[in-house]
Amino acid sequence: MEVLIIQKEAFEEMAAKFSRFTERVDAILAKQGGKSLNGWMDNQEVCRQLNISPRTLQTLRDNGTLAYSQINHKVFYKPEDVMRIVKPAGRNRASRAV
Repeated sequence: MEVLIIQKEAFEEMAAKFSRFTERVDAILAKQGGKSLNGWMDNQEVCRQLNISPRTLQTLRDNGTLAYSQINHKVFYKPEDVMRIVKPAGRNRASRAV
């Protein structure tokens, strides 16, 4: 383990900058209506919602049909983007049934 010693003034300046940063992030989140990852869906939820396989979901991402965001190696989807996929798929099924 490495120990690092810094001057008190430098530490206080760093802490103040971090505090300002967190206040800015909080302000941005407040402007967004408090949105967080709670409203987002992961791969498993989308597959269950659309009744598709993970590979089909990958194809939807690859061809640009379904928008997504990736944090590290985890993929997230906005529920409204998933619902946009459901409507055209429902129309296609209805037209094939006729």
